[in-house]
Amino acid sequence: MAMRLSPIARAALLANLVAPGLLAADKPNVVVIFCDDLGYGDLGCFGHPTIATPSLDRMAREGQKWMSFYSAAPVCTPSRAGLMTGRYPIRSGMCSNKRGVLFPDSGGGLPASEVTIAELLKEQDYATCCIGKWHLGHQKQFLPMRHGFDEWFGIPYSNDMHVKRRGDPAVPLMRGDEVVEQPANQNTLTKRYTEEAVAFIDRNKEKPFFLYFAHTFPHIPLFASTDFRGKSRRGLYGDVVEELDWSVGRVLDKLRQEKIDKKTLVVFTSDNGPWLVMRLRGGSAGLLRDGKGTTWEGGMREPTIFWWPGRIEAGSTESGMGSTLDLLPTIASLCGALTPKDRQLDGHDLSATLFGDAPSPRDTMFFYRGTRLHAVRHGQWKAHFWTRGWRQRKLNQHETPLLFHLDLDPSESWNVAAKQKKNVATLTALAEAHSKTVQPVVNQLEVQLEKR
Repeated sequence: MAMRLSPIARAALLANLVAPGLLAADKPNVVVIFCDDLGYGDLGCFGHPTIATPSLDRMAREGQKWMSFYSAAPVCTPSRAGLMTGRYPIRSGMCSNKRGVLFPDSGGGLPASEVTIAELLKEQDYATCCIGKWHLGHQKQFLPMRHGFDEWFGIPYSNDMHVKRRGDPAVPLMRGDEVVEQPANQNTLTKRYTEEAVAFIDRNKEKPFFLYFAHTFPHIPLFASTDFRGKSRRGLYGDVVEELDWSVGRVLDKLRQEKIDKKTLVVFTSDNGPWLVMRLRGGSAGLLRDGKGTTWEGGMREPTIFWWPGRIEAGSTESGMGSTLDLLPTIASLCGALTPKDRQLDGHDLSATLFGDAPSPRDTMFFYRGTRLHAVRHGQWKAHFWTRGWRQRKLNQHETPLLFHLDLDPSESWNVAAKQKKNVATLTALAEAHSKTVQPVVNQLEVQLEKR
C-alpha cells in the first residue's frame, strides 16, 4: 500500500486543500500526549484507588475529561495511523498485517499519500516534533521526518519487539534517521523523552509548535527509573504510570513557566486499552469489559483529558462521544490549517464541544479489528457482529448482533438484542452503509494478504 510521492506531487496534493486561515499570533500550540496500553481505569481521576496521578488529576481539574473517547483501533499500529490521519486505519492499509501491527521484519509503513497532522501544521509554519514510539514503519522512507515532523527522538516500534528466535535486532533508540543507542536503555526512556519534550518547547516557545509525545509505556516490558521504581502501591505497573504522570506534570509546568499555557492545547489519551493477558503487569479497564486487542469497550475507550487554560472550562466533563480520529480536524480548525478535500475523513471537529458551545458532533463509532468490522456504536447503543475476548482464541460471529445500552450497562454485561430489534436493525444498516465505503480497500488488502 505504501507509495512515494515526488516533491511536485506532494506540493500538488497539499495545494488541493481548503484552509480557514489564521494570523500567526492566533495560532495555538498543540501537544498530544499518547500513552501505550494505558487502561481506562488506570488514573486517579478515572477511579484507580492505588495509582497516584496528581499531575493528571490536576490536569482534569483544570481541563475537560471525556468519558466516551475512543482510540481508532484496539492495537498499536492502526491506532496511531488513525490518530495521525483522521481516517479509519482500514483506509490507509494500516490494519492489513496478519499480526495486527508492524514488526521489525515488516516491510510496510504509513503510505506517503496519507496526510498527517504534522504535515497540515507544517504548511502553517509550525515547528513539529515527534518524541517516543512511532510504529508506523521503521524503514527510512516511513519514519516521522517523511510525514511532516522536523525532529524525532524515540523507538520505531514496540519495546518488546526483540525476539531472538525470530532474529530481531535489539530495540533501537533513534534521533532522526540515526540509531543513537541499541539496545535502548528503557529504564531511562520516560525521563529522557521528557527532557527532549521540555527542550523542544523551550526552543520553540516564540513560534507555534506541534509536539506529538508518544510514550513507550505502560507497554510490556515495564521499566521505570530509580526515582520511581518501588514507589507505587500498585507495584511496577503503578511505578510506570506514576512516572508518566510526573512527565505530564513537567510538560505542563514548562508551559506555565514560559507563560504559553493559555495559548496551548494539550490532549492526553492512549492508543488502546490494557494488556490484560499480562495480568499484574498489565493495567485495568475499570468497569469496562475486556482490554487490548478487543473491540469491547475496554479495548478502545480511553482515559482522555483536554487542557487549555482560559479556553476550556476547568473541571468540565464531556459525556458525548469522541475519538482520536477527531484530533486531525479539530487541530486543523483551531490552528487555521489545511484539511484534505480529496479523500474521506472519518473525524469530526470537536472545537465547539471543547469550548462548551455545542454537543459533540460524533454520534457513531465503528470498531475494527484488522480488516473486519466487529462492532458499531450509535448514540448509547452498541452492536457487536464479531467478538473475541482476551481469554478466547475463537472469533465468534453473531448472526443476531449482540446489543448493549452503554448508559445503563457500560460493562456490556446484558445483551438486550431480543427486546430491541428496531435498534439492532438501525445499527446493522449503519454498519452495512459504512462497509460499502471501505469495501474496495478491504478487497485489495485481502488479495495482498493471500499473496504473502
